Amino acid sequence: MLVLTRKPGEALLVNGSIEIQVLEVKGKQVKLGIVAPPEVHILRKELFERIREENLRALSLKNFSATEE
Repeated sequence: MLVLTRKPGEALLVNGSIEIQVLEVKGKQVKLGIVAPPEVHILRKELFERIREENLRALSLKNFSATEE
């Protein structure tokens, strides 16, 4: 894991096409701005995990019902 220190207004560039900028820091909360090409999908990690779990649950239910037929 790369760990960086950035101040509000500073940014980092990922893969030459994704810019992540620190917009604001208030206490323990950091507001980020992300500029990326439209083909790059950006999700909060907790939302990504929830979708992944739902997909795995749906797949296991599908496999369960297929074995019962």
